[in-house]
Amino acid sequence: MNSTLTLDNVLYEKKNGIAYVTLNRPKVLNALSQGAWNDLRTAFEDAKDDPTVRGAILTGAGDKAFIAGADISELAQLTSYDAEQSSSSGQAVLDLIENLGKPVIAAVNGFALGGGCETAMACTIRLASENAKFGQPEVKLGLIPGGGGTQRMPRLVGKGRALQIILSGEVIDAQEAYRIGLVNEVVKVSELVPRAEAILKRIFSNAPIAVKFSLEAVNKGLEAGQAGGLVLEASFFGICAATRDKQEGTSAFLEKRAPRFEGR
Repeated sequence: MNSTLTLDNVLYEKKNGIAYVTLNRPKVLNALSQGAWNDLRTAFEDAKDDPTVRGAILTGAGDKAFIAGADISELAQLTSYDAEQSSSSGQAVLDLIENLGKPVIAAVNGFALGGGCETAMACTIRLASENAKFGQPEVKLGLIPGGGGTQRMPRLVGKGRALQIILSGEVIDAQEAYRIGLVNEVVKVSELVPRAEAILKRIFSNAPIAVKFSLEAVNKGLEAGQAGGLVLEASFFGICAATRDKQEGTSAFLEKRAPRFEGR
């Protein structure tokens, strides 16, 4: 099934179970204006609610940037109250992406700075092209990361490395991002979306309910601490055991055939 949704700042297409979300402001390196945030929310709410969508790929238009950061011309005009509201609003969009219940792969095709790096970190898996650059340079503007960077980066790369990147404002390349665990893989730019599609295809071969609860167990468990996370894991394990997919999966294994999952 193919379908599209018309948005001002985002290209959005659904094809073969994948929602393709492309931030489309290449002239300003896909900077995140308020309109762009709103369109990202609209696209991912649609992807979440559409049962035919099983995963998403998020990337940026053009060959220079994934998302180069916030729209500085907007940022410069914000009052204290507006800035707090803007931060909370952006955080909510990234929480939606992180907790979509479906895997979201960031295909980082260039600069991922500030809010761009934060957007990538909210995704389930991050793939980087060889020319990708990452950083949280907000301190150079007299600000701190406001889209979850101070929280997600330490969880991904550890406190020490995160603080070095955040406090220095330095920009790191794709190989360094891979070395510290900020990205999962580095690939040629021409292979970025095909590799994301291949990963999603592999995920789609598994039981949809088990994928959803695996995602939720990891995300919620990290917030609950290990003891609380283990309780959550046991609960989700029990729910999955009651599904038709569990019956099909175990039967297929014992009968040495490929499973035919229904998401039920």
